[in-house]
Amino acid sequence: MPGTGAERCATKEDYVLSFTTDAAGAAEHGVLAMTPPNGATSESQLDRILTSLDDDKAENVVQIDLRGKSAMADYMVICSGRSSRQVAAISEKLADKLKQEFGILSKIEGKESGDWVLIDTGDVIVHVFRPEVREFYQLEKMWLPAGQAAASADS
Repeated sequence: MPGTGAERCATKEDYVLSFTTDAAGAAEHGVLAMTPPNGATSESQLDRILTSLDDDKAENVVQIDLRGKSAMADYMVICSGRSSRQVAAISEKLADKLKQEFGILSKIEGKESGDWVLIDTGDVIVHVFRPEVREFYQLEKMWLPAGQAAASADS
């Protein structure tokens, strides 16, 4: 006889984390996995990310300094690709370059749909959008100072 809805929806991963792994230890392990082994700084990561985005023809690249504003990362980069295919390709190449050059295993979300891909390197968060999706969410307005957000939108 099938169990309740909550039990039927639980996956093997849920049970492993819930019953055999200390959540704090798992979180700490995840943080360590994202720390670059060769001590790459957030600035060197940002420079490499911006170069990669330029090489792959990303459009309307905006970088946001999060130091002192948020503990989640030092920088955020927002850019656009012309199509879902280009968005996915930009994201995949960026993650590969960061892995090869810095040993960073980036967390990637949204690559399958190609509308909005988030790449989390630990120190730098990169958002790659299709233009329509970027216009809808307007992340720059949330993170940039008011005058700078208006200037970025005009360029």
